[in-house]
Amino acid sequence: MRNLIVSEFITLDGIIENPEWTYTEVKPLPEMFSLKEREQQEAGCLLLGRVSYDEFAPVWPSMEEFAEYNAMPKYVVSSSLEDPEWHNTSVLRSLEEVRELKESDDDGTILVHASATLAQGLLAAGLVDRYHLLVFPILLGGGKRLFAAEDGAPAKLALAEHETYANGVQMQVWDVVR
Repeated sequence: MRNLIVSEFITLDGIIENPEWTYTEVKPLPEMFSLKEREQQEAGCLLLGRVSYDEFAPVWPSMEEFAEYNAMPKYVVSSSLEDPEWHNTSVLRSLEEVRELKESDDDGTILVHASATLAQGLLAAGLVDRYHLLVFPILLGGGKRLFAAEDGAPAKLALAEHETYANGVQMQVWDVVR
């Protein structure tokens, strides 16, 4: 069975929506992105929600730093997307299809970037194995949260890795305890 990892840039108060604050409020440091490089090397496919797909598909194919993502299989969970234009992209219609993808014998992890609504649904369905978080020392007070109380999806997490960078950003890797 493949592991499913949710990877997010997140504020201290749990906001992941519109992460333009990642580079405007905190000076990025090269070491912050070692986790992202590792993700790219270990991922067997990229899983996105429809909103994130619509944001990434027009931009990522032309970005050299995302060459590995562009080459790998991509899956979009959507009830309305019919003909995805991003190379090597397939549409999944339900979380049950995500479960089948997870149970496949394919290599590499399933990596979820952004896609807040999808990430919440995956947690509620018991499909998330690990969280990769870059926690920025910013409080926004409002916006889409990664973990929303109304989801009703309690989960116990165990800290697997952590590091704090000179700019205050924390890398946190959490395993979902089953």
